[in-house]
Amino acid sequence: MLRNKDYGVLLQENTENAAEYASEELRTLGYTIIDSGFTADQVSDISVAFDATWLQYTQKFSATFLQSLDEQNIMRAPLTLGNLIFLDLITNKKLTNVLKSSIIGKFILNQQNGVINPPDNEYSQSAWHRDLPYQHFIASNPIAISALYCVDDFTKKNGATHVLPASHKVIKFPSKKFLENHATQIEAKAGQYILLDSMIFHCGGFNQTKKPRRAVNHVFTIPHIRQQINLQELVKEINVDPDQKEILGIGIDSVSSIEQYLSLKARRV
Repeated sequence: MLRNKDYGVLLQENTENAAEYASEELRTLGYTIIDSGFTADQVSDISVAFDATWLQYTQKFSATFLQSLDEQNIMRAPLTLGNLIFLDLITNKKLTNVLKSSIIGKFILNQQNGVINPPDNEYSQSAWHRDLPYQHFIASNPIAISALYCVDDFTKKNGATHVLPASHKVIKFPSKKFLENHATQIEAKAGQYILLDSMIFHCGGFNQTKKPRRAVNHVFTIPHIRQQINLQELVKEINVDPDQKEILGIGIDSVSSIEQYLSLKARRV
C-alpha cells in the first residue's frame, strides 16, 4: 500500500488539473499519454484522411523515389496537402494546454510527419533516436516536445513506441545493459497522444501484425529552433486565426535588414 505521508519535504509539485499532471510526468519521466477528446467519428475521419493524404503524397512524390531515400514510410508536412483535419491535430486544446504548461514562453510547430510502421518489416524509426537528433545536451526545462497522435491503437504486437524513461536528463546514450533493463513500451489507444520530451531516447517497435500501424508525429519547439520545413509559404492559402498562426510559426522568421528589425521593435514599444 502506498503511503501519502512524508517528512523533510520542503518543496512539492502542485498539479491542479490533467494538463499540469501530464506536464509533471513529461518533466520527470520524459513521456506521458493524454486523450485528445476527439469523438469516435472524428478519430475515424482522421484515419480516413491519413490514408487519402498518403495516397496523394505518394502520387505526388513517387513511391519509387521515396523508397530510394528511405522515406517510404514517412509523409512530410501533411498539413500542407490540403486536408484541414491535420490542423486540428496541431491545435487540439488538450494538447496545447499541456504544451503551455511545459514549455516556458512561446512555442511553434517545428514539424508534422505522418509515420507508418509497416507490418513484419524494419523501418527508419525503429532505431533509437531523439527527435532532436545528433544533439547531446540537456535542458533544465523542455525546449521541444513531441506529440505522437495515434491513428491506430499502439500495442506491443504492432510495434508500440519504446522509451528510455528519464533519458532526456542525461547527455550520453545509455549503455546496452541500461537499455535491456529499463526500456519501456508505451501502449495507447487510437485518438490519444503520446507526448515525449523530444530529448528522450525512443524508437518504434517491430510490427508483428499484418496491418500497418499509423501515427502523426508533431514536434513543438521554442521559436529559436528552425522548422524542419518552412511552413509560411506552404500554408498561406489556409484560413487560420492569430493563435493558429503563432503555433505554425507564421511571422517569426528572421528579419532581412536592420531597418526591418527596428521597425518591428518600434511596433512593440
